[in-house]
Amino acid sequence: MKPLSPKAQGWLVAGIILLVLVMDQCLKFYIKLNYTLGEAHEVLPFFQLCFVENDGMAFGIEWFDKLFLTQFRIVAVGLFGWYMYVLIKKQHTRTGYLVTVALVTAGALGNIIDCLFYGLIFSASTPWQTATLFPANGGYAPFFYGKVVDMLYFPLIHNSAGDVLFFRPVFNIADSCITVAVILIFFFYAKDLNNSLSKLKGGSESTPSGR
Repeated sequence: MKPLSPKAQGWLVAGIILLVLVMDQCLKFYIKLNYTLGEAHEVLPFFQLCFVENDGMAFGIEWFDKLFLTQFRIVAVGLFGWYMYVLIKKQHTRTGYLVTVALVTAGALGNIIDCLFYGLIFSASTPWQTATLFPANGGYAPFFYGKVVDMLYFPLIHNSAGDVLFFRPVFNIADSCITVAVILIFFFYAKDLNNSLSKLKGGSESTPSGR
């Protein structure tokens, strides 16, 4: 099969990011507006939609300050955008590797949207009441301090008492994209990652200091 041109790769990357964002945000809006906090519904014996919110990183991990984490995500997305531009325009990168970088970027963007805007456009979700969109009294948090909406829950393994042993975290589509992309890079595209970073480093070292 003929390799994609840089222009086609650019459109593919943009399409993947847009598709992930639409899917991620549509599901989050549905959960936020129709589920009370902590509400869960079984879809399959091993899969539930379970509404939780978090201030932290993927899978509900909370290691950093909320404001720092949101700012870090924004910077990271900017760097990923620049990195994809370099990969497409200058490095003739394999399309599969570009797809993984696009998935990571889309996943980060999906959770950034929650952090930036959900506190402004939604009322607070509680165990007794669903949220409303554009509440008359304003949202539940200022800009940068919205909570990330998670809902995908796979309680696969239980002990004899019925407690979940695996998989405990609740996550969202954005988290899934980041995780899948990292796994693909680790197993199939590690060489592409190393080569691209080596080229970036070599290019910076060979750049004249200026006259």
